Amino acid sequence: MSYADKVFIKNCEDILSNGYSDENESVRARWEDGTPAHTMRKFAIVNRYDLSKEFPIMTLRRTALKTTVKELLWIWQKKSNNIHDLDSHIWDAWADENGSIGKAYGYQLGIKHKYAEGMFDQVDRVLYDLKHNPASRRIITNLYNHADLSEMRLYPCAYSVTFNVSGGRLNAILNQRSQDMLTANNWNVCQYAVLVHMLAQVSGLEAGELVHVIADAHIYDRHIPIVKELIKKQPYDAPIFHLDASVTDFYKFTKDSVSLENYNYHELNCKIPVAV
Repeated sequence: MSYADKVFIKNCEDILSNGYSDENESVRARWEDGTPAHTMRKFAIVNRYDLSKEFPIMTLRRTALKTTVKELLWIWQKKSNNIHDLDSHIWDAWADENGSIGKAYGYQLGIKHKYAEGMFDQVDRVLYDLKHNPASRRIITNLYNHADLSEMRLYPCAYSVTFNVSGGRLNAILNQRSQDMLTANNWNVCQYAVLVHMLAQVSGLEAGELVHVIADAHIYDRHIPIVKELIKKQPYDAPIFHLDASVTDFYKFTKDSVSLENYNYHELNCKIPVAV
């Protein structure tokens, strides 16, 4: 059984059995027909994945790894905030008529800041510190810039990463303010697992542990029947993850730098509605 499946099943069972329903509250999110999108939710879920043992991809249903990587590189490598730079439609609902999502995500990572060693944006500062200051306890990125929130089409969900190097292993904590468990949980886990692998490789390190902290982990009302059926399935073993070992520059990675060996998964024979 894939460890990612085990974690997902445990989280969803906990939310469904012990979560709080906001059905009597006013909520921002809406379904496509304008109906309020209510949730069952739990506060402060923490999951740990040892990337040296297994790649944390679900088999209960398929996670499209290369598509997750395209979005990851759009944010972390291109540092873009325009969907015209992204070869997918996952951000279309939040973009303006010019394709911009405002001063969000990649925009924040690309802002240069002055440090004692010079001017760096957040990604380049991480790359610099992993090579020159790996013992630092200050290797952090943060997308939740209060000064720019009013100019973001969507406040960042996965908003902060803290990196740690211990014994030649790169570890990371991903902080997320909000998580749609069905549509986005394993998507984000896979993205940041790939990011840890990539940053480790170009820094001469091994991938260590990814810790995922979710402040508000929720299942939308229209997703509950789908989740109940999904977690009844028997998971497969996790596939083997491969990263192109020839890449030594973070900015040279592409979606084709990653691959999976023996990825078996269950087909999901329904369309998942997305709340916006």
